[in-house]
Amino acid sequence: MKDIFWKQTQAMLPGVLAIFALLGSMQFLTTAAMASEQAVAQEKNPPGDIPDSQVFVAYHSPLGFSLKVPEGWARTDRGDGAMFADKYNALDVALSSASAAPTTTSVTDHEAALLVTNGRAVKIAQVKSVKLRSGPAILIVYSSNSEPNPVTNRQLRLENNRYLIYRGGKLAAINLSAPLGADNVDQWKLISNSFQWR
Repeated sequence: MKDIFWKQTQAMLPGVLAIFALLGSMQFLTTAAMASEQAVAQEKNPPGDIPDSQVFVAYHSPLGFSLKVPEGWARTDRGDGAMFADKYNALDVALSSASAAPTTTSVTDHEAALLVTNGRAVKIAQVKSVKLRSGPAILIVYSSNSEPNPVTNRQLRLENNRYLIYRGGKLAAINLSAPLGADNVDQWKLISNSFQWR
């Protein structure tokens, strides 16, 4: 009986391996297609300004950090952090392990390069050191296409600020995005400066 099972398993193995190879190549093709995607045009009157009257509330993560987020934005919790979104505006915070604090060179070579490879028509504008209230950070300023709208398939051109903040073997990545041309400078400054390790 074991011999029959073993022979059947061996006969199925090439087909199973072929399926995995196909799935792997599909993932590669999807990533390559996203990276080679053409940048969509900037909106003339971009939606997405966070109003000056927006109320911010403190979010305390069980992962050991806190920051202020716009009240009323939809929250999605993940194992590595959380995302807050309202239409095309988004605030994403993710934690990962890191052996050392990032530098402008390491971020240019790694994180920024991965954004270009894995993102939607990503164009890096700047990688620089900045000082937040929580301490030093590296800021990546870049533009990208949004995910296609599930109903209309429409995309917007987005502007993004990604802050990388390190402490004791942990790296927090805070990504703020909005339609390109939206005026969120003060609000993004408030959010990024509110980040604290707990």
